[in-house]
Amino acid sequence: MTVQLTITDRVALITLAGAEPGNLITPDVARDLRDAAVAVRQDDDVWTVALTADGPDFCLGTDPESLRAELEDRSTPDALRAALPIAEIEKPVVCALEGAAQDQGLELALACDLRICDANASFAMTQALDGAMPWDGGTQRLPRLIGRSRAMELLLTGRRLSAPEALGYGLVNEVVEPGQALTRAMELANIIAAHGPIALRYLKEATLSGMDGSVAQGLRLEADLSFLLQSTADRAEGISSFLQRRSPSYRGE
Repeated sequence: MTVQLTITDRVALITLAGAEPGNLITPDVARDLRDAAVAVRQDDDVWTVALTADGPDFCLGTDPESLRAELEDRSTPDALRAALPIAEIEKPVVCALEGAAQDQGLELALACDLRICDANASFAMTQALDGAMPWDGGTQRLPRLIGRSRAMELLLTGRRLSAPEALGYGLVNEVVEPGQALTRAMELANIIAAHGPIALRYLKEATLSGMDGSVAQGLRLEADLSFLLQSTADRAEGISSFLQRRSPSYRGE
């Protein structure tokens, strides 16, 4: 398997297993990532997801031979797409990044909700240097995350960001000591998994979907989801636990 999936205490860990040097994305890797994303979406016992990779680098992009073969067979490399299935996970996704996240590897990280990197991490979109462009969501998710001007700078120049620069750009949420990215990401995933899973899904939907419309549309979606949340058993448990000054025991209902 090119991707490993383990589930512990309501947290699913998806790991690029280093089948290719630099964790390059091949059709097999993309397929296994899609399968893992579907598995965690369908598992009601999973409330939070973490994404990481074995080896010195998170992911150096797409396998060139696989990409060439895909483009020769068809106009778009659909068999290599991996970011969208991660982005479609309704549950919060935390990414642990060590080493380089480059090209499609960075696009994969952008599909997550939170990004934790270690001090040795670096980030780049270098496709323009080869006369190409991002095709797995990079041109859309990067400007939404760090702003149009900074995104255009990185996309047009291919400049590589260090971990401190990525933090300043808002590309990552936190920089930790070398080798500690996964530990911190799992810590955050477990903190998030202690909250009501329905509320977490609604929060993610309201935030991400609201960004694609007007403020008025976003406010209506927020109100609708908040209304739905009030009818759940988890919301009643949240109120009861607060009044009784105890930790809540959510069931995802």
